[in-house]
Amino acid sequence: MRTPMSGARERPRTVVGVDGSEQATAAALWSAADAARLHHGLFLVHATNLDRLDRFASFETSEHVKDRGNALLAEAEKEIRRRFPSLDLAVKMSRRNPVAALHAAARPGDTIVVGSRGSGGFGPLLLGSTGLEASVGSPAPVIVVRGETGGKDGAPVTAAVRDERDAVWLARTAQEAQARGQSLRLLNVRRLLGGIGGRPAPSDDAGGPGERLTNDLAARLRADRPGLTVRAEVVTARSVASALVEASRETALLVMGSHERRSVSVLGLGHVVHAALHHSHCPVQIVPYARDAHGVSEEGLGSDD
Repeated sequence: MRTPMSGARERPRTVVGVDGSEQATAAALWSAADAARLHHGLFLVHATNLDRLDRFASFETSEHVKDRGNALLAEAEKEIRRRFPSLDLAVKMSRRNPVAALHAAARPGDTIVVGSRGSGGFGPLLLGSTGLEASVGSPAPVIVVRGETGGKDGAPVTAAVRDERDAVWLARTAQEAQARGQSLRLLNVRRLLGGIGGRPAPSDDAGGPGERLTNDLAARLRADRPGLTVRAEVVTARSVASALVEASRETALLVMGSHERRSVSVLGLGHVVHAALHHSHCPVQIVPYARDAHGVSEEGLGSDD
């Protein structure tokens, strides 16, 4: 195991899981490029799950798992150092399962990154279980690298906003968008309710509070970051999820707030967040809401009430 370089412990890091798969390799390379733009350190983590494996596996099997893990990390480290020689890079092999290893590795200010993985007959449309589980209960924002990760020159970071509480995580999103040299689009979705006889009914936000909220948040971000281009946009759609997935076609990174509420789904994610993680055309960042004094997460976009 290699520890972070001296003096790098105060710097935010991008913590990325590597397992040798094509998707994880793509996520690691995307993370390295992003960490370089953000002036973050990069922390590669490989999870062996030896805490569980050692209970029933032979010594030889455990040693094979360790050797394979070290080889994977060495290969990933070599390739990233070749492409990004000035990047502050560290690696770690963990005995935990993948999700626990990533959560344990993240410090305050860090970001976790995982790759997406196809499942069943839907191929690249679906996200692997590690990506989903890593997004639930994470102490840090989680980025799932999927869809197009390049070739969107000039595309903005799109932040899905719902209420005033989004202002907290939007400050960090704006900072990172500016560091990446990208503009920021605040997107609020007004749901179009079903009408009588198939005719559209007025939206549930016809009075305009969504527009006022979005414009107010954008104005505050512009004041805080004069060099950042911030655009406020309100769209009307029958489905919040479908609107965000459609917006992801012209987006470099889709950012959403989420919270745990087990009654929403077995994975603890609201259906809007769940849909974006499965179907987005670009990487998706899920930002956890701060917990209150009783340890309960505040509600946000992921509640889908």
